[in-house]
Amino acid sequence: MTPRWQNRLRTFAPVPLRWMIGTAFLIHGYPKLFTADGNQAFMGMLAGIGVPAPGPAAYLIGAFEFFGGILLLLGVGVRVVSFLGAVEMLVAAGLVHASEGFNFIHVTGTTDAGAPQFGLPGYEVNLLYLAGFLSLLISGAGRLGLPSVREHASQSPVQEEAVSAHDST
Repeated sequence: MTPRWQNRLRTFAPVPLRWMIGTAFLIHGYPKLFTADGNQAFMGMLAGIGVPAPGPAAYLIGAFEFFGGILLLLGVGVRVVSFLGAVEMLVAAGLVHASEGFNFIHVTGTTDAGAPQFGLPGYEVNLLYLAGFLSLLISGAGRLGLPSVREHASQSPVQEEAVSAHDST
């Protein structure tokens, strides 16, 4: 039988992953959605790889990343956002990054001064995001998300004890 404190602690396991992926997605989505330069650059990249309707696609992907990141931070709709994020990472890995190989850092040469020049990253980070999304898809939000906080606040100590006892089986 697992000690009660370990069962409680286990419910916090998805939280750092949710916060990290949520923050990263919010940061990556912001320029695609809210800055002209970021949106145009992303739209150009999508057009360059043959994505149909790159303008609407750039806004849709930017909106998903920005607002999906917020939802992950809040712990709301985590499984839905994680499923969609996993799909996005598979598509990005296949269409954009696979041709660059595995490594995230892709040195393509050096400048005249000897500094490295970097190309498009490989699919390594896509796989890391995919692993995180799959973990969140399996585990859900964990504690410290809005649904969890509301649920926890509405439970009596007897109900909480029953939940902890159920979790240990």
